[in-house]
Amino acid sequence: MGTEKRDRQRANKEAGNRVAAAQADTAARRMRATLGAIAAVVIAVVVITLITRGDDDESTTTTASDDAAPATTAAPDTATDDDNSGAATDAETGCPAEDGSSPRTLSFDSPPPMCIDPTQTHVAVFDTSEGEVRVTLNTTDTPMTTNNFVTLARWGYYDGTTIFRTDPSIDIIQGGAPNTEAANDPGPGYQIQDEPQFDDSSGQLLGPYRYVPGQLVMARTGQPNSASGQFFFTTGPNAALLDGQGTYVVFGETDDSGLGVLQQIIGMHVPGGRLGGAPSETVTINSVTIEVS
Repeated sequence: MGTEKRDRQRANKEAGNRVAAAQADTAARRMRATLGAIAAVVIAVVVITLITRGDDDESTTTTASDDAAPATTAAPDTATDDDNSGAATDAETGCPAEDGSSPRTLSFDSPPPMCIDPTQTHVAVFDTSEGEVRVTLNTTDTPMTTNNFVTLARWGYYDGTTIFRTDPSIDIIQGGAPNTEAANDPGPGYQIQDEPQFDDSSGQLLGPYRYVPGQLVMARTGQPNSASGQFFFTTGPNAALLDGQGTYVVFGETDDSGLGVLQQIIGMHVPGGRLGGAPSETVTINSVTIEVS
């Protein structure tokens, strides 16, 4: 009888061990499943967080040169409009959208790439508070200057700016200074090369240009290759007094209708300051759009 009892106790113990082992195995499987679920949740949260942070990091930055006043006269902080979202730019070329839908941008790290086709006709349409001025741009002789102006116009650089200077002594009106509305405007942050390269072997810059009413001309300082964003229009015969300098690049010409608007603006001249004076009322350039054919 003692042997049978010990056999039953041993059998019961082995059965108990098998049940305990089974229970332990079940608990282990449940723990692994729970840990797996927790890990999946953690991974999902991390992925979502990274995606969200990636979206938050997207931003549009732009970065601003001495600009100029012609004849008788002696560029960053990021400067953009309030909303640079939805920029319609070409990521490869860095050129603004041709339809003018890119966000207004006033300052840049370097001169623009070639964004125009010089074989096409480009007309700059100045919508001003005194009327419309249409200017046919000279892409044949001044492709780089024209490209610079067209690119800035498409960035909205000239929109909402003013004609801040009128000077009947040389028959010009001047604009293109969005930061200060003055000749000391810092410009877009770069300067462009003169077209063509002017001869300075005599110690005085000499260029090929002769100035007549109705021209669109780049302003610059007394130094070569110093133009950037400012421009002036010639409005009358006194502009020929600039011929002795001949170093302001002429890159466009308006028609009789546009010249009439320009002469109306200089007719508002009030003398004052070292640059000759300014219009008696604010003359606003609402926009400059570019037509291509």
